[in-house]
Amino acid sequence: MTRRVHRPLENEEFDFIVGMAEGPVLVCFTGTWPKAVEACRAMEGLLAELAREYGSRLTAVRADITRCPGPVLRYGVTGAPTVVLLRSGEAVATHAGPMTGDEFRTFLDTHL
Repeated sequence: MTRRVHRPLENEEFDFIVGMAEGPVLVCFTGTWPKAVEACRAMEGLLAELAREYGSRLTAVRADITRCPGPVLRYGVTGAPTVVLLRSGEAVATHAGPMTGDEFRTFLDTHL
């Protein structure tokens, strides 16, 4: 089953997506400033791939730090890219910085 990556445009939309998700939510916080762009684009590609690969096991979300500052503060995100795995809206695992596909899968397999 092909799963899409949700892209909330504001705090309320982010909260709605997380609140409606059945099961874990994988959030990749990204940024658009020059030093973050390349790493964030690479992570976005991996996030889309993993959303398809993990199918119904999780909900994937890509949140821009500047558009969703509420969740950024709530989950203690200090840079981009940062990946946060949520269960019932609570962070259960966080990784700051870029990851390879294998590192991303290990992160998920360890915490799902």
